[in-house]
Amino acid sequence: MKNTRKGVLHILVSVIAVCVLGVVAFIGIGEHHLGAAKNIRLGLDLAGGVSVTYEAVKENPSSQEMSDTIYKMQKRVEGLGEEPVVYQEGSNRINVDIPGADDAEAVLEKLGKAGSILFVEEQDLRPFLEDPDATYLAHPTNPKKNQKLAVEQQELYDAGVVIVDGSDIDKAEAGTDTSGTSTEYVVALEFSAAGASKFEEGTARAASAGSNIAIVYDGTVISNPNVTQKISGGKAQIDGQKSFEEAEELASTIRIGALPLELQEVRSNVVGAKLGSEAIKTSMMAGVIGIIIIMLFMIVMYRILGLAASIALIIYVGAISFTLNCFDVTLTLPGVAGILLSIGMAVDANVIIFTRIKEELAMGTSLETAVKNGFGKALSAIVDGNITTIIASIVLLLMGSGTVAGFAKTLVIGVVLSMFTALYVTKFILNGLIMLGITDEKFYGKAKNTKVIPLVKNFSKSSIIAFVFIAICIGSLIANKVNTGTILNYGLDFKGGTSTTVTFGDGVEATDVKAEVITMIEEMFSQTPEVSEVKDANTLTIKTTALEKEQRAELSKAFVEKYGIEEKTIESETISASVSNEMKRDAIVSVIVAVVLMLIYIAIRFNDILFGTSAVLALVHDVLIVLMVYGVGSLFGIISVGNTFIAAMLTILGYSINATIVTFDRIRENKKSMKKDVDIDTLVNTSVSQTISRNINTSLTTFIMIFMLFVLGVRSLREFTVPIMAGIIGGAFSSICITGPLWCVLKKKFSK
Repeated sequence: MKNTRKGVLHILVSVIAVCVLGVVAFIGIGEHHLGAAKNIRLGLDLAGGVSVTYEAVKENPSSQEMSDTIYKMQKRVEGLGEEPVVYQEGSNRINVDIPGADDAEAVLEKLGKAGSILFVEEQDLRPFLEDPDATYLAHPTNPKKNQKLAVEQQELYDAGVVIVDGSDIDKAEAGTDTSGTSTEYVVALEFSAAGASKFEEGTARAASAGSNIAIVYDGTVISNPNVTQKISGGKAQIDGQKSFEEAEELASTIRIGALPLELQEVRSNVVGAKLGSEAIKTSMMAGVIGIIIIMLFMIVMYRILGLAASIALIIYVGAISFTLNCFDVTLTLPGVAGILLSIGMAVDANVIIFTRIKEELAMGTSLETAVKNGFGKALSAIVDGNITTIIASIVLLLMGSGTVAGFAKTLVIGVVLSMFTALYVTKFILNGLIMLGITDEKFYGKAKNTKVIPLVKNFSKSSIIAFVFIAICIGSLIANKVNTGTILNYGLDFKGGTSTTVTFGDGVEATDVKAEVITMIEEMFSQTPEVSEVKDANTLTIKTTALEKEQRAELSKAFVEKYGIEEKTIESETISASVSNEMKRDAIVSVIVAVVLMLIYIAIRFNDILFGTSAVLALVHDVLIVLMVYGVGSLFGIISVGNTFIAAMLTILGYSINATIVTFDRIRENKKSMKKDVDIDTLVNTSVSQTISRNINTSLTTFIMIFMLFVLGVRSLREFTVPIMAGIIGGAFSSICITGPLWCVLKKKFSK
């Protein structure tokens, strides 16, 4: 129904929204320019950050002690920035990289001195204090009066008075206790199995003697809580904190001291981006060009509908830029992947809606009714697809760490915003255009009669194609194992390597020779290094795969001869993998849990466990396609596996499940609307055929975004985009040729 005044209002509001978000994206709000795209925090790989190196106080620590300390330190620093990286350097050093930070001193202050924490019964501790007769041990308001040890902490171990130490503590968190008449601020502790047993024995002795248990951190008593009874079960609570901040400070100190090894700071500095400013520029350019191409594609394919979607997409881009800034999210390369995926899903939702509208128009429905019915019928597929992705994102965010958590955070923000813009913003704009009188059906298009393809009949052929690619995947992994000893060409993130620090003298600027150094190392060792600058120092940090002693000497000689620097200004260290075994385990476990929860959700929503089973099997197929690209790329030495490997796998996981949901939603709908005597083959063939155009169009729009990043991006971005492009193609194939027919086969076999 034409309503010019209301239509103008709709369009005016939309234009104002685009302008406001555009201004905010470029300029921001207020003196701090809140919401400006240029103020989005970038990670260490895109914009650098703070790097801190610690050294173990203990001589010759074991590999297990170092590994445990790295994992606990990783958990400790996750609150300081997005995707912090902790890895081993040499035999007794640990590096901590904090993305987005630019003040090394502030980071060190937040981390605190990584000393050790001990729990000792007060009466056993007093003989070791500087003032054994003091009436206090830990002053409640003046930390300077906290009692100190007159001996090294090791002597407490030697005397056998230590009840538990940091290695026995799993958690220390501030909280509130409202069980009494007033709110109390407390610190909740959780001990390991071995620690729980020791703590139970210690508290039993202290309670019977009427003694306190003092907490000693780095040679100073920081708390001296009273013990009234034996504490069992591995959990304890420290009462009496005057505020939540005081409780958090104590909990934080205990967490720092809960590291298996006592650490001391060796150096700290601000480092430059691993990928460099060029990566940021090319990524932004790729994103802008990709979005423009997608908008043109949508307008050509869907006319007025596509115009409404394009305006909504601009609003979405502005909204996500503002949200990332407001929530202070640090954006890294995997985070970029999450945003690209959410843009694809935003367009995906619009394509689902528009396909429905065109189908309604083809049936002779009026335009207003077609729009209403189109949004209504598309709602279940959009909601189900987005909820499964959100479920996966939340699990990855809660259980994962580092790259996994960073990817999940940007993805969940992007998915929520994309669902809102598709369901409400696009509809608002579209209604405005209709109210202005743009109602001629030629501006919207009608769906053509669907040609039903016998996909179930050809399922065996599709399966053969799938198995061929899976066989190539497995074959490439085996070939890599035989040739190199590993199934993939693991990069620095997974297997570690050599870190070389070079300080240049007068006349040579590190910034100017960075590209030259990369080329030199590529020619010398046939590998592309990670090279970053050190802020306020004429220094480059160069990370390569492990170099032999002779190769290190050759590299040092090359720097001396080419740049005239002294050899003593060149330092080399062996560094461990930044992706620890524990982080790999967290990633694998979180993905498994996410897949299981998605399967359960699909089974409940579609009232059929076989839908969930088919979805998971199709998802495995898509992931194996990506793995095949990595395997073949590793075999020919053109792709290495680093942190982006995890991001690529997660991207395909989220994208694949969303495409599968759309197919299943159409099967579910047709199952209700078609005649009961229609055989299952016809049901599946018809349903999948009706969603083919949607699957192709959404795969194409997402492919465009990734392809532009491939064309314009730096080499490391290409290693990330090629597998994703393969996964998108594999996902389109599985959603059309595998998912529906597979459900049909399983339904026939297990229907009873």
